[in-house]
Amino acid sequence: MQLMTTKFLKMRATLRNLRRDTQAVSTLEFALILPLFIGLGLTGIELAYMSTVNMQVSQTAISLADNASRLGQTDNSSVTPTVTEADVDSIMSGAMRQGETYDLMENGRIILSSLEYDDTTGLQYIHWQRCQGDLDRDSMYGDEGINNGLGSKTIEGVGLDDSLITAAPGSAVMVAEIYYEHNGILKGTFGETAHFREEAIFAIRDDRNLGPGITGSGGESSCDTKTGGGGGGGGDGDDDGKGKGKGKG
Repeated sequence: MQLMTTKFLKMRATLRNLRRDTQAVSTLEFALILPLFIGLGLTGIELAYMSTVNMQVSQTAISLADNASRLGQTDNSSVTPTVTEADVDSIMSGAMRQGETYDLMENGRIILSSLEYDDTTGLQYIHWQRCQGDLDRDSMYGDEGINNGLGSKTIEGVGLDDSLITAAPGSAVMVAEIYYEHNGILKGTFGETAHFREEAIFAIRDDRNLGPGITGSGGESSCDTKTGGGGGGGGDGDDDGKGKGKGKG
């Protein structure tokens, strides 16, 4: 009995000393909360990086639509210029170069559409459309083929539902859409892949001949392939001035 009492007293003394010992308490507390701080810090970095990339995608869309609206301004001839495949390839390549910092070619898709007014029906339609990028995405508005707005599916306009933008007769609206899959710095450690979609819309600022659509051949921005290339439809004009698409963009 005395032996048990002695052991009990020693145990109480040990616990009492342990309770009074405050050495390394701060280190222990820091070790316990360090994983939380690391998680919060990395999450903040991911969110900041995602916001930066989203802004860059938006700026690329704005630049593409702006450049597309000025395609005929450098033409000094007396003949009203048309848009050529080379013109479109140039601005599409510029957009891809702008997106190199966030791997736009591998993880994204840029789609440029020319929304125009059809004099015969009074409808809005996509006269031509060009694409680049490896991501498999289609325009939310349609394509230059059977979904160009002159068939069963009409196009009321582009942009926000409460303030749709339409092309005026004899003019066109350049619509740039960019789809992008963002994997993050740590490749999905803090969640699934984020999907961005940004668009920019500019009315043309030049005097261009809209009738033929896109002229020339050998374009590298066809919507028939993921990265573009191989030339596209929409460059052949018919008698009523509407380009004939080659298929779904």
